[in-house]
Amino acid sequence: MPDLPRSSLRRVLSASADCASAAGPAQGVAQGVAQGVAQGVAQGVILALGATCFWSLFPLLFKAVTHIDALEVLAHRSLWTLVFAAAAMVMMGRREIFVATFYAPRILGGALFSGLAIAANWGTFIWAVNHDQVLQSSLGYFISPLVSVLLAVAFLRERLEVRAWAAVALATAGVLLLVFRFGAIPWAALILAFSWAFYGLVRKLAPIGSLPGLYLETMMLAPLAVGYIAWLALVGGAVPPVFGANWGDSALLVATGAVTAFPLLLFTRAVRILRLSTLGLLMYLVPTGRYLSLTNRSPWRTCGPLR
Repeated sequence: MPDLPRSSLRRVLSASADCASAAGPAQGVAQGVAQGVAQGVAQGVILALGATCFWSLFPLLFKAVTHIDALEVLAHRSLWTLVFAAAAMVMMGRREIFVATFYAPRILGGALFSGLAIAANWGTFIWAVNHDQVLQSSLGYFISPLVSVLLAVAFLRERLEVRAWAAVALATAGVLLLVFRFGAIPWAALILAFSWAFYGLVRKLAPIGSLPGLYLETMMLAPLAVGYIAWLALVGGAVPPVFGANWGDSALLVATGAVTAFPLLLFTRAVRILRLSTLGLLMYLVPTGRYLSLTNRSPWRTCGPLR
């Protein structure tokens, strides 16, 4: 092939340089977007792992209030979570609570649904701990990720790779084995699983952030919680601010709200970042941690019926 004239060669090199300079910013933007996405996913995973660490230790706290009626614990848990969420909103300078549009019917409807879902989850978990059914509650949180994956595929059109479907199939087989060993319909586990999965879906679709959402959903539960607590005080003759039988019970009941609010904020922030199916699979750490926090045995060595 004959050599190009020097003038032609210069034009080719100049055009190549122009193309490279034009492509440079585009490549930089693409790399920046990719790095931002990777950092966001890493942040979401860290938030989810932080929430699971807190939730793994929940049975230790709620074991300390097993002498208190489950409905009373649920009412205080809802009310004090609202108090801590509202306090966090004020301290962070979030003024949404003073704006009328924040209480739009569509937003309140979603908050009511998520509030009822999380209340069903909290109440069932408290009942399970009070009745020595911690293993059944753990079974519920083993089932929940599978429900979350199904909801993600059905409602959010998320697609899973072959490896992910293989992991889901393996987890399903393990859960079916646990259910078979339980020897009965684990109704408490099913309520925990479906209430938590639907809560995650609603929060994924909600048009508000994690902290405002937590404030709204607990605000929707507040009338029921306050009414029940007032009724107990009226019947039992308790003098506020003492709840339960003594000041120790009062402190524990307030603590249920504090320990509920923080990990739930981490989770609801993570659910805005990660795919619901990914987050669901990360939740497998919760039941394993709860089991290990209350037993001295490895779950893989457990024999006999699951109770």
